[in-house]
Amino acid sequence: MSLASPSVSTVQPITASDKPEAHDERRVNLLVLCGLALIVGVMTGFGAVALRSLIGLFHNLLYNGTFSIWYDANISEGPSRFGNWIWLSPVLGGLVVVFLVQRFAPEAKGHGVPEVMDAVFYKRGNIRWQVAVIKSLASALSIGSGAAVGREGPIIQIGAALGSAFSQAIRLSTWQKITLLSAGAGAGIAATFNTPLGGVLFALEILLPEVSNRTFLPVVVATGAATTIGRILIGPDPAFVIPGIQLSLAQTPGIEETLAFVLLGIACGVASWAFIRLLVFMEDGFPKLPGNAYTQNILGMALIGLMMVVLTHTFGHPYIDGVGYGVIQSTLDNKMTSAGLLALLFLLKLLATTVSLGCGASGGIFSPSLYLGATLGGAFAVIISLVLPHAGLSVPSAAIVGMAAMVGAGTGGVMTAIVMIFEMTRDYAIIVPVIVAVAIAAGVRRMLIPETIYTIKLRHRGHRIPKERHINLFLVQQAQDIMEKRFILAKAGTSLKDVISAEEADDVRAIIVERDGRIVGLIPPRSGLWLESRNNPDLKVEGFVENHMVICRDVDLLSLVFARLRRHRAGAAIVFHGTERPRAADIVGVITKRAIADTVIDSFED
Repeated sequence: MSLASPSVSTVQPITASDKPEAHDERRVNLLVLCGLALIVGVMTGFGAVALRSLIGLFHNLLYNGTFSIWYDANISEGPSRFGNWIWLSPVLGGLVVVFLVQRFAPEAKGHGVPEVMDAVFYKRGNIRWQVAVIKSLASALSIGSGAAVGREGPIIQIGAALGSAFSQAIRLSTWQKITLLSAGAGAGIAATFNTPLGGVLFALEILLPEVSNRTFLPVVVATGAATTIGRILIGPDPAFVIPGIQLSLAQTPGIEETLAFVLLGIACGVASWAFIRLLVFMEDGFPKLPGNAYTQNILGMALIGLMMVVLTHTFGHPYIDGVGYGVIQSTLDNKMTSAGLLALLFLLKLLATTVSLGCGASGGIFSPSLYLGATLGGAFAVIISLVLPHAGLSVPSAAIVGMAAMVGAGTGGVMTAIVMIFEMTRDYAIIVPVIVAVAIAAGVRRMLIPETIYTIKLRHRGHRIPKERHINLFLVQQAQDIMEKRFILAKAGTSLKDVISAEEADDVRAIIVERDGRIVGLIPPRSGLWLESRNNPDLKVEGFVENHMVICRDVDLLSLVFARLRRHRAGAAIVFHGTERPRAADIVGVITKRAIADTVIDSFED
């Protein structure tokens, strides 16, 4: 046998013991899993309350000069008692955040949800417990000191970290870890906004690779528990007090009204695209600036502080700092009706949020998305009333629709946005305009850029998140998890007799043909080739390679591998390690249809 690498031909076939964590995984039944989800939900509920208290503590210290944890983010407080020196607040807070993140938990940087998605699809549901602690401190300090970020992203990551760490402590199987991780994330959303259905849908739409009773029920239990804790300790009211929206179900929407919501949806779709693009630009651009993470953070946070000072001198309030709920509530209360001011705040918040996250702040994009949607929708209502006076679009109603459209388009959580707005308003009349605007906004954003604000960050790492993924949890496995490590690496020009003469008819391995270290092609394992070697032993092996060669990285998700196999109608795929153009020495295994079938069968339970 002529082998380019004799050691490769002697690799033993993959067995269950080769798979990570298989020796110490445990699976519990659905009832026990729901009980564990209840514990995760309770922990996350208390975590949401603790995060709010920390934000209040840091905000009161750095903005008001008082020592208190009580802070109503929906009320605009006016100028800081520190006057112009308030510009130092985001700078000092940012330096501490950079230290915490770099020293203890780099995963806590940024808006958090991409790291949770990465853990689901590329880390087998594993998140370190330290992330929950550092994310709480870093995000509370970022928001409290003035960074223009939200508190929802952090509690999502905190809840996910609690669910994952708890699962790891009791050594649950991968799919059950992912289920409790997602349950914790959904519970965080539910406790923060007092929107249990929205929390459930967030977990289903954004995180879970499978929707079934075994994943859905634990998420429902966790979100219900977290919502209950939040209502007891925070209050029963939703995040915003929504005035009565004067929309009547009895009225048939007129042409001008329908056109107005369509145009608002288009505007929000374009705004979501701009938000995603600008955030990517800032996150890529700041690390390239001279200096280190500390100097880059000082530059970005100084800009935020300067914006706060200028806005305070001009309008009496910094407006763009923190979660921005005060501006949203004022818009919903119809107290901000200047199109110029609303448009200005939209642009400044867009810049402030992307700068904050780009220079190293820790916080979410959910609240900023609501802020952008409210200000854009409010400004749109004022302007459209001049063009379409019979549209009947008020500033509060347009703000609500804009909030849903921005969140749905930017995050990709279309149903989450629609249901959360319904839970906030508790007015069914607003649903139809919301559905229209969200659908159009999501379509426009997807036409302009296929990735969401969550997935684009992972795409830049080479970690693609499957869009049509709600099939089965085996799709979160990677190529290296199921590949067969036994294969033959043969030089081009070698005869069939020399390549597989020692093979058994029922155990013919895949053959990879190479020439001078370059991969020529793949021959899937099949008994026909063994017979051919008996009848025509002198035929060259390269004559049997498949016309379309499928190659994937060892860390590629199975969903991506399956899509390539289907597209090329191939019988197997070559797996390599590395990121550069693969050579024969980089090959680590082969994915065959037999391995795929075994994986699918193993993913089902009785």
